[in-house]
Amino acid sequence: MCDSVKAQNASVMENRVDLMKKPGEDLMKATSTDQNGNEQKVGKDPLWIFGYGSLCWNPGFEYLQAVNGYVDGFSRRFYQGNITHRGSESQPGRVATLVEDKEGITWGKAFLVAADNEAALPYLSTRECQLGGYKVVTVDFYPRLLSPSNNNYITGEKTEALMYIAVPGNKHWLGTAPLLNIADQILICRGPSGTNVEYLLRLVDFMRDEIPEALDDHLFSLERLVKKLAAEKKICLKSMMGVQKETSEVQTSTASFQFASRIPEKKLRCVNM
Repeated sequence: MCDSVKAQNASVMENRVDLMKKPGEDLMKATSTDQNGNEQKVGKDPLWIFGYGSLCWNPGFEYLQAVNGYVDGFSRRFYQGNITHRGSESQPGRVATLVEDKEGITWGKAFLVAADNEAALPYLSTRECQLGGYKVVTVDFYPRLLSPSNNNYITGEKTEALMYIAVPGNKHWLGTAPLLNIADQILICRGPSGTNVEYLLRLVDFMRDEIPEALDDHLFSLERLVKKLAAEKKICLKSMMGVQKETSEVQTSTASFQFASRIPEKKLRCVNM
């Protein structure tokens, strides 16, 4: 991890403040097990689900509230293979997972799911676990909140959240590789949900639009390399971005795996060099 990222992460953790939790935001401790043996929270209280990949720009399930924030002790890496959404059996795509990093911070978005929402966890179990190869863990989530006193962003009190993570040993794991090789793989791969490029650039746009102060060397280096390779190969990135949908904070979605985005299409243009 570079010095600038370490310094920012240290500053973020030093500036946490304790805020009162709203009633009903604690998670139940009880768990159940899905078809793959992954534990899932159950109970009568609402729960938070933290996303750091495609969940950030299209969760695909109904939720009460969405809050940007981070988890610490992890760094985002494009080490997980994907053959069901952004790649194929012959050309697996690369999607994000988290790797343990004691100095790491990963920014993303957490969604509050209602206690009576019986669709969200089964949907995510299919999308993330059965199709994606991820497992469920519980993490501490730190919300990024706007201070009422000075309109600056502050870090709120931590709360438990579910998170889906891919680890070495799962059948889709690709692991580390030179960044240029990862970028080239992302540029050429596509699957039923769209191109691997779209997955990367939607995530980049989410970070820049909603958490502009966040640093993520791995993510933004891949963005630069993908754009460089596309220019060299005269590939129009705009044509790889798929169909766009508008989303709202309180979202009602069907259980579809065609993940669209609310990121404005105008951010990309074709470059002929």
